[in-house]
Amino acid sequence: MNENRRRVLQTLSTLTVAGSLGVSPWARAATELRISHQFPGGTLTEGDFRDRLCRRFAQELAKRTNGSLTAVVYPGSSLMKTKAQFDALRKGALDMSLVPLNYAGGEVPETNIGLMPGIITTYDKGVAFRSSEAGKMLYNVLADKGVLLVSWIWQSGGVASRSQAVIEPEDVRGLKVRGGGREMDTVLKAAGAAVLSIPSNEIYAAMQTGALDAAMTSSTSLMSFRLEEVAKQLTTGRGHAYWYMFEPLMISRAVYERLPRDLQDLIMKLGAEMEKFALDAIKKDDNQVAQVYVKAGGQAHDLSAATVQRWQDIARRTAWKDFAGRSPSCAALMTAVEKTL
Repeated sequence: MNENRRRVLQTLSTLTVAGSLGVSPWARAATELRISHQFPGGTLTEGDFRDRLCRRFAQELAKRTNGSLTAVVYPGSSLMKTKAQFDALRKGALDMSLVPLNYAGGEVPETNIGLMPGIITTYDKGVAFRSSEAGKMLYNVLADKGVLLVSWIWQSGGVASRSQAVIEPEDVRGLKVRGGGREMDTVLKAAGAAVLSIPSNEIYAAMQTGALDAAMTSSTSLMSFRLEEVAKQLTTGRGHAYWYMFEPLMISRAVYERLPRDLQDLIMKLGAEMEKFALDAIKKDDNQVAQVYVKAGGQAHDLSAATVQRWQDIARRTAWKDFAGRSPSCAALMTAVEKTL
């Protein structure tokens, strides 16, 4: 009788905790994770590498657990709206997501570091960020908010524009530009642009209607969303780039902590393994995107180190300063970032 009572009380306790997190009280027994992202769907071998990464992760998870823990990938914001994903992760209403981290900037200001122009200027710096003081601080901030980083993925950014190439800062003056986040938008405004804030999967329609003149996004998105059909000028992020976007694979801490320790360890191990796949795919896309735009009748331009420095100078006196002024936590994070430069 006492043993039965103990089990009942444990069950009730589990239901209460799960209910307070806004998730199904039976999620503890679930053996299937849902992975959401906004990018076009494909296969294990074809399509947007971010979708392929999620599918590879799911495949390896099922393989290494003999099917006891599986994952289903929901591409193209088919499970939930793009900008709802981070909050859903925090509440445990979504298991995993691969999403540009700065989309959470309105909820967690520190995440804007994920699209801070001028702090990551090479892929080597992006890889090193994970083990840096700044990387550890960012991980802890997210963990405190209920989200854990599984794969650390930095992508260089390029610019697609309808008619006028955007290379130097003065090139954006008078244009309607999508920067992708508060920090990049701050730099664009300082350079004289009018800023439009939309997710990357809405760029095509905005350019098609003329609501947008130019957009900054990753090489992969420049191709996946077929922007070469509506934009004839491309500035690549290969070689030199003044901004990199942090697009990590993440898991809800509430979901993660309900799993046995061996499965927790496996998830993090797989996440680390996916990073090499991501880096190789990103570098390939950086080169391929130029070929795609030229083949479509457009022009491709590369940046010089001097041009990158001019963009970085604007960022230092505008976006960096704005970010540091948002909170003591943001100021500490920015100080830690500057140590890596």
